Amino acid sequence: MQHTWAQALLDPLQAAPQGLSTWNRSDPAKRLAVHRNNVMVSLVDALAQTFPVTLQLVGEEFFRAMAQVFVLAHPPRTRVLAQHGQALPSFIAQFPPAAGLPYVADVAQLEWQRLQALHAADASALESAAIAALLADSERLPELRWQLHPSLQLLHSPHAAVSLWAAHQPGSSIAIEDVDLARSESALVFRSGLDVMVLQVDAPMVIVAAGLLNGIPFGDTVEQAFGADPAFDFSQAMALLIRYRLLIGAHHPD
Repeated sequence: MQHTWAQALLDPLQAAPQGLSTWNRSDPAKRLAVHRNNVMVSLVDALAQTFPVTLQLVGEEFFRAMAQVFVLAHPPRTRVLAQHGQALPSFIAQFPPAAGLPYVADVAQLEWQRLQALHAADASALESAAIAALLADSERLPELRWQLHPSLQLLHSPHAAVSLWAAHQPGSSIAIEDVDLARSESALVFRSGLDVMVLQVDAPMVIVAAGLLNGIPFGDTVEQAFGADPAFDFSQAMALLIRYRLLIGAHHPD
């Protein structure tokens, strides 16, 4: 019964479930249509709150029409509306009417990552003395696995998604018309205290963070970063992770 009701609630082409009645004997189908519209509006509003820059980029009318198609294809799987919309960035990337705006999907991904960083678990950073001791053990350092803060998210876009998002923030000094949309950009997204940070970095820094997040040995991660850019400054990369308290643990395979 719940499955039938849920399908009828989201699909306007489905008839009202059998046995549905109203207290005032009005037409159940008409009452369901009102309820169905309220549900759709609420879900679209929730997406608009999660993806405000995406909405600005495509316009409210386009966004709401696209969001309705998305909701029908990807109905909520949880009662927490803040978790609804994970598939929207990939949906936009495949949505034919948005094909002329290829950067929008990556901006949406950035907005989703900010939400995930906001709601991620708390974790205490390693103390500086502990990090220094681990880095000083040159014999075991290559096999070391670092553990990063659970809020950390990584973005690498072939478009200027980070600058485009930043240009739409209140008080931004970035002019939208000055953003080179064809420029590739990368970012680390994480929570620092109660604030969500979007830190633009170069591509090798994302390679480093991705390697550490995936449990790749430190030595292999270093090789991957230098393979992408022989001039990459690995000491600055580690300094960045330490400065923003993103290193929360480490262990050797033994």
